[in-house]
Amino acid sequence: MDAIARAQQRIEDAATGRTDPAAFDAALHRARNAVETLAATTARFEAGLPEAIQDGLRQHFRPSARHLAEVRGLTNQVIRRLERIEGDLLAERHARVDDLALLVDLIASGWRSVEERLGRLEEGLKRDSAVVYRLEDRQAG
Repeated sequence: MDAIARAQQRIEDAATGRTDPAAFDAALHRARNAVETLAATTARFEAGLPEAIQDGLRQHFRPSARHLAEVRGLTNQVIRRLERIEGDLLAERHARVDDLALLVDLIASGWRSVEERLGRLEEGLKRDSAVVYRLEDRQAG
């Protein structure tokens, strides 16, 4: 019974460690807000430069801008895929924890059923005046 109690406690501990979807969404929202703030700051900085400097910077950094746009697109794609993988892994982990909890409950109920059946057999044997030797009594004595 101690092993069953320990297993159930571990299952409860694993279940409490689940990531809160609301906290995850809030962190993602804060990250997106930070990126938007950076973009707005960059736009204000760019607007403050004289037109000739802006044209020179555009010509100079045009290839880099295309590469950065590609990298940004690929990064967003990777982020979406990682979020999906993380969600799938968490769902799979929670499903395995739930399966383990069910398995522990089934094993525990099976052993309780065996104990009850053995108890009924022992009572029947005692009623028939048979001597019943219990393993626990022999080990203690």
